Amino acid sequence: MAKEKADPPDAQEAEKIKWRDHVAAHDYAAAEAYLSLKLDGDAVGKAVKRLRKAPITRRRANDILRAAGLSPAPLDDPGVMKDLIKVIEGTRLSPVLVVSDGVSADIADGYHRVSLVYRIDPYGEVPLKLAGA
Repeated sequence: MAKEKADPPDAQEAEKIKWRDHVAAHDYAAAEAYLSLKLDGDAVGKAVKRLRKAPITRRRANDILRAAGLSPAPLDDPGVMKDLIKVIEGTRLSPVLVVSDGVSADIADGYHRVSLVYRIDPYGEVPLKLAGA
């Protein structure tokens, strides 16, 4: 018996996502842990320091994913589901942390939040801090 696919969420729902004004402290730690897999210790420390100082800006979900060379996680991904539940409960999501070397970008923390927005509305805006790697 074939599974029925759920209807995609309404694009206007992306506008209803509530975002925090500041990045949660644990997200910097998560970004540091992730970046330590890609960069040496000094570079990680410098990138995280730049992220902490960077202002919050906004970019479209599809642009963030394209710059990072990533496909969005599906709605039934456990991380995306966790964030979707937060949105339904009215919990504010933390802005995303992105590092860029000027050629490509990498989502240091927040891949599942970007994927959630993309699945709701690919052109939905995501608040983020963007810093050099």
